[in-house]
Amino acid sequence: MQFTVPPALEPGDQVAVIAPASGLAAAYPEVYELGLERLREVFDLDPVEYPTATADDEYLREHPEERARDVMDAFRDPDIQGVIATIGGNDQIRILEHVDPDVLAEHPTRFYGQSDNTNLAAMLWREGVVSYYGGALLTDLATYGGIPEYAERYLRRAFFEESHGALSPADEVTDKDVDWGGFPDVEADPEYEPSPGWTFRGGDAPATGRTWGGCLEVIDLLLASDRCVPSVEAGDEDLVLCLETSEELPGAGAVERTVTALGERGLLERASAVLVGRAKARSHVVDRPPEERAAYRDRQRDAVERVAARYDPDLPLVFDLEFGHTIPTAAVPLGARVTVDPREETIVFE
Repeated sequence: MQFTVPPALEPGDQVAVIAPASGLAAAYPEVYELGLERLREVFDLDPVEYPTATADDEYLREHPEERARDVMDAFRDPDIQGVIATIGGNDQIRILEHVDPDVLAEHPTRFYGQSDNTNLAAMLWREGVVSYYGGALLTDLATYGGIPEYAERYLRRAFFEESHGALSPADEVTDKDVDWGGFPDVEADPEYEPSPGWTFRGGDAPATGRTWGGCLEVIDLLLASDRCVPSVEAGDEDLVLCLETSEELPGAGAVERTVTALGERGLLERASAVLVGRAKARSHVVDRPPEERAAYRDRQRDAVERVAARYDPDLPLVFDLEFGHTIPTAAVPLGARVTVDPREETIVFE
């Protein structure tokens, strides 16, 4: 496969804002407006609101074809240089049958979003178009307390650079949810804690491959429905799998089953390395003290390592990266080539 990195944005460019997953912008309009404001003031981009952007959850659930239409209209529009999802959700896979893949392939445009947007990222990957896992409007752009310097650094690369370069660990992190109903306390910083850095396990030989993946719960759905999953037989280069879990807080058993499915599909054998986002260990409905959060992450690491060793004991594994559902996030490219060097503890995108 030949992959295309869509043209980089420039200050002043128009970017489409769409809701291809859920409709939380309708429930939290102040947070939505804050995200638009930061696009304008922090990044000097011109957001163009598409019809689904402010539609509510019920409407979007009932109209997957309209969510798909916004995706295609945004990609086709020659004045739009980037497409930004408002947030994730649970059923974006239902829009894939309504999306014409030729539109995505013929009009490569930078797409930003994570979580349920794994579906669109996987479809773009199948068409050879690089997308960016991160940069959602409500979660990354409207972060309470301002966009963290770490997140802004990688968003700028994802918006304006041709190459993503080296990834580095954040100094502080949090997985504590904020109360979106607490406006105007939006300027209050999240409760950060010092970052323990990345965790390297498995093999230690340097590895290069093309990134694929996203939210593990969504990947499970793609595997079950056999939609937009890389072919093992047709693979002419290694993969670097990017995996992370959501605020649904799946147990180690669920993680083990999905990673086993990746192994049985042949994707762990095709992989040259696995990058795992820092696990969110609490949510807006489940709180845990620090020691329980640490134990949850340990169990998840052990589950991934245990399964990976069955298929390739020399596979390098890197845990606790800053992509996914914790704060801050690094918007990382899916479909780009990356080199993982466990000996030097470096991750560098081409």
